Amino acid sequence: MRATVLHPAAGALLLTALATAPAGGAPQEPGAAERRGTAVAAARAAAAGIAFGRCPDAEDLPGSLRCGTVTVPLDYARPDGRQIRLTVGRVRATGKDPRAGGRTVPRQGALVYNPGGPGASGLHFPLVGLLPEWKRLAAAYDLVGYAPRGVAPSTPLSCQDPKRFLKGPGPAPVHPSAAYKRERITEARAYARGCAERSGDALRHHHSLNNARDLEVVRAALGEKRLTFMGASYGTYFGALYAELFPSRVRRMVFDSVVHPAPERIWYRNNLAQSEAFERRWADFRTWIAAHDDVYGLGRTPREVQRRYEEASARLATRPAGGTVGPAQLQEMLLRAGYYDDLWPHRAHALSAYLKGDPQPLIDQAGPHPEAAAEAENASAVYTAVECNDGPWPTDFRVWDRDNTRLARRAPFETWENVWTNLPCAYWTAPRQRPLDVRTGPGELPPTLILAGERDAATPYDGALELRRRLAGSVLVTERGAGSHGVAGGANACVDGHLEAYLLEGRLPARDASCAPRPAPRPTGRPADRSGEAAAPRTAS
Repeated sequence: MRATVLHPAAGALLLTALATAPAGGAPQEPGAAERRGTAVAAARAAAAGIAFGRCPDAEDLPGSLRCGTVTVPLDYARPDGRQIRLTVGRVRATGKDPRAGGRTVPRQGALVYNPGGPGASGLHFPLVGLLPEWKRLAAAYDLVGYAPRGVAPSTPLSCQDPKRFLKGPGPAPVHPSAAYKRERITEARAYARGCAERSGDALRHHHSLNNARDLEVVRAALGEKRLTFMGASYGTYFGALYAELFPSRVRRMVFDSVVHPAPERIWYRNNLAQSEAFERRWADFRTWIAAHDDVYGLGRTPREVQRRYEEASARLATRPAGGTVGPAQLQEMLLRAGYYDDLWPHRAHALSAYLKGDPQPLIDQAGPHPEAAAEAENASAVYTAVECNDGPWPTDFRVWDRDNTRLARRAPFETWENVWTNLPCAYWTAPRQRPLDVRTGPGELPPTLILAGERDAATPYDGALELRRRLAGSVLVTERGAGSHGVAGGANACVDGHLEAYLLEGRLPARDASCAPRPAPRPTGRPADRSGEAAAPRTAS
């Protein structure tokens, strides 16, 4: 499942890069060619800079956002070989602090952002400077985002025809039959084969180590001597790889909602942990719905809400809403609510309205969007390529079946859908990378800021604890009891205060700190109509 989101020189070890012998005949250390190639690409980028102009979709964007491209090698071991282009977006620092009457503040350089995925684009990130929560940072920094390699418009990857990507309504069994598993294995094999056929040899070069190297080239192209970077979700992982590969190039780094970086967790075990965490998050959502039974009428306990969800799923299996929304689309819609609290009122309303006879809100929120099919297919292709290329995966389905059958007994909500998302990695033909063991000792890296929600499901909290242990001098700020994925620049003033103190002043708490959770979302919609309904006793969930 995406860390989204989804969601990288010294020490780089590539299983796929065989050390070549230099003129003297002695073998090179693994990764030496990639290190040299990165240095060559960065020097070229620094000399070329970025010619910013109109953005590809300029008609829909404010004029302050300007775009340009940075050229990087497809294969860093061959910097003079095939080149690809990354599209970069930038909004210049305003220089005016809105909290000080518009007082002029000095520019601190570029703040480069990645939103995660893998497969998400940060190209439009600079527009967050228009939001009140970001204006102080936008005063001091050029806000910069980019589309990583493979993400449109940066030489996009594709694994299948986008017209075939949007599937019709289907089941979402929490305990799938053997026959259903065979069907999904066939689909996974075909998808992996499609990735290889449509992308060719380029496919092997889409991985997190290269994303970290690309970030180094973007830094150079921007003319920044040292990098100020903020990564969310998957962005924390290749940001951590960057910190390991290029520690002397780091100025400040923010890791928001952290992927567990231990090599043995990349990515199979991280997905198991995510499925378990989403069960807790689904319970949080049902508890909130039950607390607002007067609005939604879906039950007064989480268990009752679960029964209404199962009732809706059974109905949709018989007759999909609008011919497009079946149990799988319903499950996906509610799973997305596990990422962001602010989706809860809308998702609860859609489920409630459907069960009361109005399917339109459900169709609107869970139905397919053909106009976005190409973008969705591209994001899926990049997600799959990066995760499959990044490390080892079980190649025997019996391992997947054993592990996830056990897990589904206690965490049924997401487990098997997560399997189907990642199963192409079992049949991947491109070579795998060896995950880097990220560790920095005292003084090797400037102090960094880690942000995490205690009940985040997409990137469970233990990932933040692990990264803090691995990056000497890092400080963790926790949003207690909160589960929204991505905590910076949003609804928690305490978190934003720590973020601003660090990015604007280089100031961190003396030790790990915590913030009270953001306010719970308010329900929307009219009170539930209970005419003719017998009062139900409250029961323990």
